[in-house]
Amino acid sequence: MKFVSYWHDTAPVFTGAVEGPAGGHYDMAIVGAGFTGLAAARQLAKAGAKVIVLEAEHVGFGASGRNGGHLNNGLAHSYLGAKAELGKERAIALYHALDESIDTIEALIAEEEIDCNFRRSGKLKLASKPKHFEAIARNFEALHAECDPQTALLSPDDLKREVGSPFHGAMLSKKSAMMHMGRYVVGLAQAARRHGAMIFEKTPVIGHRETNGVHTLKTARSDVTAADVIMATGAYTTKDFTWFRRRIIAVGSFLIATRPLTEGEAKAVMPGNRTCVNTMNIGNYWRLSPDNRLIFGGRARFSATSDQRSDSRSGEILRESMERIFPQLKGIAIDYCWGGLVDMTADRYPRAGYHDGLWYAMGYSGHGAQLATHLGMMVADAILGRADRNPMRDYPWPAVPGHFGKPWFLPLVGQYYKMLDRFQ
Repeated sequence: MKFVSYWHDTAPVFTGAVEGPAGGHYDMAIVGAGFTGLAAARQLAKAGAKVIVLEAEHVGFGASGRNGGHLNNGLAHSYLGAKAELGKERAIALYHALDESIDTIEALIAEEEIDCNFRRSGKLKLASKPKHFEAIARNFEALHAECDPQTALLSPDDLKREVGSPFHGAMLSKKSAMMHMGRYVVGLAQAARRHGAMIFEKTPVIGHRETNGVHTLKTARSDVTAADVIMATGAYTTKDFTWFRRRIIAVGSFLIATRPLTEGEAKAVMPGNRTCVNTMNIGNYWRLSPDNRLIFGGRARFSATSDQRSDSRSGEILRESMERIFPQLKGIAIDYCWGGLVDMTADRYPRAGYHDGLWYAMGYSGHGAQLATHLGMMVADAILGRADRNPMRDYPWPAVPGHFGKPWFLPLVGQYYKMLDRFQ
């Protein structure tokens, strides 16, 4: 078993990083070379801006290369819940932004000729309990009428053609897609570089100051100055940027990937070959990879740590969950086990905008694979003076009380959700 991300291990290495220490003055400095930062860099560079991207590790190191490979439209919440909290207009705008984000990725892939196995697969939200299907049906009725007619409600009998495990019904979101995340992020980096962005790997930002409208970003080897800065660091934001750290809760999300399944095994597990998520609070999500592995993930443990020891323990929990859902895979070899950090907000809505001299887009709360490219480009457009299409513009983002960067409360949250799963 390899304790590395499947997406990292099966993607080409990005070879366009600039060698040597970063330095000089730029129109735009971007901190973080994941989907958000690279999409913004490409957009700005295409418009003629002088752009530098500073990445602490390597392109796609963080959440962009450590997720489940889903591009799911729809919200982290029920549509009814979002409408009650955000108001109907903003809830619809945010839902449509998630729809458009997949269109954006599809168009970018075509324009830049990125080979990343993009496919419109559709997503199933699977009811784990009968009462969960009742909630799905209520949400579907409003969503289908007001926001997304490309949805369908599936019965347990319908699901026999979709997934090789019994569930109590599901909602199908037909616009959702999947792709190879490692190949996409490398292709996105190559595109940003072709358009003129300078990308520096192994260049962590360890300090920031602004003087007379000029930003100075301190790295271990040199300083970079810029007229504007975009923070695209999500759950990997460092202590040098306290305002964001107090608003982002870094939560571990963990995954396993089986050995490649035979054609018969794959059809027995996922005959519909869609992305799937179940309705438990401590839930699971899965899909087949381009080489027919089952990639199965979830918040196996409520932890803000992702290392081999933590990933291994989480992998054992995930195997148990996978075999409970798919007993036909009992004892199957697991080839990959990995984890990463998800940038959650307290209300699970993303945020993008401008604060105290810094532009930002983060807080995707488990929906960043699809939204980050789109929102990164939106922020870039706002900087360029184009129409600001940010659906969360001017929405309040208070600090999490008692939170200063290390989420000490995660085990308590985990216990609470376990109790909900037991009784709901």
